[in-house]
Amino acid sequence: MGLHETFSLGVDPELGLQAEVATLNTQFEDATAQEILMSSIRHQFAGDIAMVSSFGADSAVLLHMVAQIDPSTPVLFVDTVKLFPATLLYREELIETLGLTDVRTHKPLQEELAKTDPAGMLWMTDTDACCHMRKVVPLERALSGFGSWISGRKRHQSSTRSNLDTFEIDDGRVKINPLADWTATEVLDYAQSHDLPPHPLVAQGYPSIGCLPCTSKVAPGEDPRAGRWRGQDKTECGIHWPTHGKEIDGSGI
Repeated sequence: MGLHETFSLGVDPELGLQAEVATLNTQFEDATAQEILMSSIRHQFAGDIAMVSSFGADSAVLLHMVAQIDPSTPVLFVDTVKLFPATLLYREELIETLGLTDVRTHKPLQEELAKTDPAGMLWMTDTDACCHMRKVVPLERALSGFGSWISGRKRHQSSTRSNLDTFEIDDGRVKINPLADWTATEVLDYAQSHDLPPHPLVAQGYPSIGCLPCTSKVAPGEDPRAGRWRGQDKTECGIHWPTHGKEIDGSGI
């Protein structure tokens, strides 16, 4: 029984969503990333799904898979106005290379910036507030109207992601993680076998790329996300923080 049929029978929406997600995790336990995406985009959530991408270090792999299925799939990109110029150029390169036709860029509203961060230096005093205003709130607006979305997070990226499910509930939506069980080697092999252009900052020592002020180079042997908010007790920007009692996980988008 699909989610909408469940609603029509008068079942509590949250319980219906939990049941559907549990069923999907069982159904696609041994499925490939491409099979998960094919079903999600063309069948299970057809017309009600978007991909969220940071156009970061590993983004080309999932974007390529989505483009092979349907290049008109909405791709939501949050421009915090603090990104590396190289990331913005890389976004344009991938759009052209992969033939993506519906990439939507969302920024924090000017009035919100003027009120909360007029000098553009909030990141120096309150990184959580800065991430919330520049990334979390714009993404909430971007996701309005979608009942599901695709994320590029992977279990290998950090301990907070080690138990990541393929399908999750996030703020009343279904979040899909097709690459949850992929290793770093598998991601690299896929990118190389499909001749996907790498993010130019990866070769410079940035295996995980966020906003320019809060991203530093990572030394050999360090955790790939060690360069994010270095020196702070912070590992996530906030777009994947729990909304229904989940463990805090992280963004691979």
